[in-house]
Amino acid sequence: MSTIVWQKVDQKVKETIPFLFTFILVLISIIPIRVPGYTEIAPVFPLISIYHWAIYRPTLLPLWAVFILGILYDLLSGVPLGLYILVFLSVYGIVVSQRRFIIGKSFLVYWLGYGIIALGAALESWFVASVWYASLLNLQSIFFQYLLSFGIFPIVAWISLRLQQAFFRQEPDAPGQ
Repeated sequence: MSTIVWQKVDQKVKETIPFLFTFILVLISIIPIRVPGYTEIAPVFPLISIYHWAIYRPTLLPLWAVFILGILYDLLSGVPLGLYILVFLSVYGIVVSQRRFIIGKSFLVYWLGYGIIALGAALESWFVASVWYASLLNLQSIFFQYLLSFGIFPIVAWISLRLQQAFFRQEPDAPGQ
């Protein structure tokens, strides 16, 4: 094969990295850990990756990919089908529309932005699940899930940033894309 064909194949493979990394985070999120009550407060790892790629490379993790990740998360985690589809798509839409306020800012702004988005996502998931089950669910478990997700953010964000630096040019997608 010619060099151009290999370059195109290489580029297409690289473009799947955000989706594959987020899919791995979906799998990590559902690994059973033998700690009582952990499943109720387990961090939503894919949310961190969706937040990152929606800011820096939304063209590499498009809306349809976020939808598929939501379906997979719902099916594998056993929550009502559509719950995390809605949460992931909401987060993606909000972050893409507001990414200009985070691009080029410090890590602290990036992290605090995630904290705000993750809090909204946690409350959205609590509300939707409460409506689904026709009962107000325990907010305490959602609060601890939020705290764990917020606390683990720097690790997952660091990996996302390293993947971005290793495989993609340094400039983020233009905010209009």
